[in-house]
Amino acid sequence: MSSRMAGSVLLRRAGAGAGRLFATTPSPAARTALGGGEGAWVRMMSTSAASQVKDEAAKAVKAEAAKGDGEKKEVAISSYWGIEQSKKLVREDGTEWKWSCFRPWETYTADTSIDLTKHHVPNTMLDKIAYYTVKSLRFPTDIFFQRRYGCRAMMLETVAAVPGMVGGMLLHLRSLRRFEQSGGWIRALLEEAENERMHLMTFMEVAQPRWYERALVIAVQGVFFNAYFFGYLISPKFAHRVVGYLEEEAVHSYTEFLKDLDDGKIDNVPAPAIAIDYWRLPANATLKDVVTVVRADEAHHRDVNHFASDVYYQGMQLKATPAPIGYH
Repeated sequence: MSSRMAGSVLLRRAGAGAGRLFATTPSPAARTALGGGEGAWVRMMSTSAASQVKDEAAKAVKAEAAKGDGEKKEVAISSYWGIEQSKKLVREDGTEWKWSCFRPWETYTADTSIDLTKHHVPNTMLDKIAYYTVKSLRFPTDIFFQRRYGCRAMMLETVAAVPGMVGGMLLHLRSLRRFEQSGGWIRALLEEAENERMHLMTFMEVAQPRWYERALVIAVQGVFFNAYFFGYLISPKFAHRVVGYLEEEAVHSYTEFLKDLDDGKIDNVPAPAIAIDYWRLPANATLKDVVTVVRADEAHHRDVNHFASDVYYQGMQLKATPAPIGYH
């Protein structure tokens, strides 16, 4: 029951109650017997009227609440701030869209025809440092996860979503400081980070992390975020090259994942519902289909980051080259 309705009930009850209470006026002797004279009598009557009004208003509220107990009402968030709840979205077939983390128009069909064998040969000193840094990180990862590719994919996506967010944030701040456009690169990098996060949301449906894996995520993400943040501040071309090589390793890991699926070492279970909607996969899609489109995404991120590094190597800023928005 709203406050406005409660106020109306109070006013109506107050008028009726006051009329009944003051309809019969006791004699002066009775008022004197009560003690305190005329003023005390009036105060007592006022208090009685207020108490009766409160009791009756409370009963009305309870009655209204009881009336709605058996009914399931859809509660709309107040639009005081001018923000209306969006209408229910539906798919093309008319069924209800159940995801709030992304909308139907944000879904896409992955380009799986992309060349998966591309590799940037490290020529400069910075490139070699980036390349061997990534290679050195692969060794402990292989030891820890071995061939548990479901857990491996889930854990690595928690790190893979960091570079796009850090790069987009720093470009955003640079744009604000220098009063300049970004050439679309802020959006492109944040789009990459969101895409990687959706990979994580998908693999969460396939493999659940253990407690020590969650602890590892906290530690690794904290270290990697700060390392990449300062690395990007010092040398963006180095930072993007590192991500390019990380994505090459991701393509390799998902290729091995697919081999184990083909060999029957990993069960080719049905694809999670979130993956079917996000990548517009057929209803009977399997885990193999999911891994295939995720690998294609990683190959696109590989190209974008190597391209960004090349732009810096040519002595230009990213804003001078239009960003490949929606490239994946």
